[in-house]
Amino acid sequence: MTALRVGLDVGGTNTDAVVVDEAGEVLTWHKSATTPDVLDGIRSALAAVLADVDREAVGQVMLGTTHPVNALIRRRGLARVGILRIAAPATLSISPLSSWPRDLAALVRGQVEIIRGGHEYEGTEISPLDEDATAAFARDCRDRVDAIAVTGVTSPANPDHELRARAIITEILGDDFPVTLGHEVGGLGLLERENSAVLNGALRFVGLEIVHGLESALAAEQLDADIYLTQNDGTLLAAAEAARRPIMTIGSGPTNSMRGAAYLSGLTDAIVMDVGGTSTDVGLLIDSFPRESALAVEIGGVRTNYRMPDLISVGLGGGSILRPVDGTGPAAGPDSVGHEINRHALIFGGGTPTLSDVSVMSGRADFGDIRLAEKVLDAGRVSETISWVDDRIQLLADRIKAAHVDLPLIAVGGGAHLVPDRVEGVSEVVRHRFGGVANAIGAAIAEASGSVDRSMRYDDSSREECLAEASAAAIDAAIHAGADPANTRITTVNEIPMAYMPGNSARVQVKAVGPLLARTTTASK
Repeated sequence: MTALRVGLDVGGTNTDAVVVDEAGEVLTWHKSATTPDVLDGIRSALAAVLADVDREAVGQVMLGTTHPVNALIRRRGLARVGILRIAAPATLSISPLSSWPRDLAALVRGQVEIIRGGHEYEGTEISPLDEDATAAFARDCRDRVDAIAVTGVTSPANPDHELRARAIITEILGDDFPVTLGHEVGGLGLLERENSAVLNGALRFVGLEIVHGLESALAAEQLDADIYLTQNDGTLLAAAEAARRPIMTIGSGPTNSMRGAAYLSGLTDAIVMDVGGTSTDVGLLIDSFPRESALAVEIGGVRTNYRMPDLISVGLGGGSILRPVDGTGPAAGPDSVGHEINRHALIFGGGTPTLSDVSVMSGRADFGDIRLAEKVLDAGRVSETISWVDDRIQLLADRIKAAHVDLPLIAVGGGAHLVPDRVEGVSEVVRHRFGGVANAIGAAIAEASGSVDRSMRYDDSSREECLAEASAAAIDAAIHAGADPANTRITTVNEIPMAYMPGNSARVQVKAVGPLLARTTTASK
């Protein structure tokens, strides 16, 4: 019987791990400081929770990590990418990577070519794919790039040219050469979809490192389990697919926390405030899933159109360093002692005043040695600082709400003690004894998903038939990702009228979600 799941989440301050049973009950958990080598922290957390359970009963391991986004922000470990745009001559005026930060573009840019081809919004061909130019581009990329990104005009409506281009490229460079297709990682919008595909190619080595590192950690523990990574919308990707599309996991950290908060609290609509050691992420739950951003998302300075949660992030956490009292600027942060809080905070014998020291002295938290903090901080400064924190918390709650209604607020994360028990405009503040590891719980209880983002012409059949077609495609995609066919359901249907297009057209977005089968063959071991 392999009914247990391990959830792992790597944050900037802490690495958390939990084990849940088939009913979703938490059997054991572990929180430790994130290590400079992320994989060392994963191995340590995994070993800690496996020591408390029957490891032979573990069937699935789920990981959420900030590794990909950190690689982009720090410009480290990135691959060089050949860029093929199937869109000539209409798009020649704007070259690929033209809006990217110069330093990132210089690291990533490989061979670049814009060729004839592409499709109209309803899927009809604009012009035939230039196969000779595609083959010449592939030969030009040999031994010069580490990956290739292919993006065609309106490829979400008809990916045929992207698929044919990949076939030509792999014929020349080999079946194992990594090729990212725009329609697999981005929605409508050529430039944003192209950026998404290029970023995915740039993260080739990072994705492989994460998956191989997790496989190595499981092998060291003699653990035979399916491996998944959590993706941006709170659902799962099998390890092999995550290695191929690492960009889909780039926003998984905050999403895991929100899904974990919904699961622990039983609330479907609420504000979630995830307070870590360095930052606070605030989002809104709608039907138990994070509200997705309607705006383009910038990653490392690059505009993309991923499905990302609508978040407000600020430099406020348990490790935030108190600033000098001068009447200007914030009372604490954005600098933080981060994962070294046990060494630097006053309550642990360090010499750096932090918000955790203030929280302990104000009675909101009970850890460390309050007497050590009292030697440095006076009651007046503690009162002023905690009042400043309360003002920030209330402002964040007001900003994330979609309407002027009182919603419950779920406080999670290792620094959740900073959230007061009463917040104006909030119906109640909800806490849970496992709230400190909500992110790992969110990973452990995550489901598989599939989605469709297409422009559809209702006059060709009917609105009902178009929506049914899109829903069926989303369900098929979820089942392919490992969802139980008997329990897969549609969670989101969005219709955006396209008044500037003929034929009663609309952009249709459908998402299907379902629990994993008890043991699926779609995951990599």
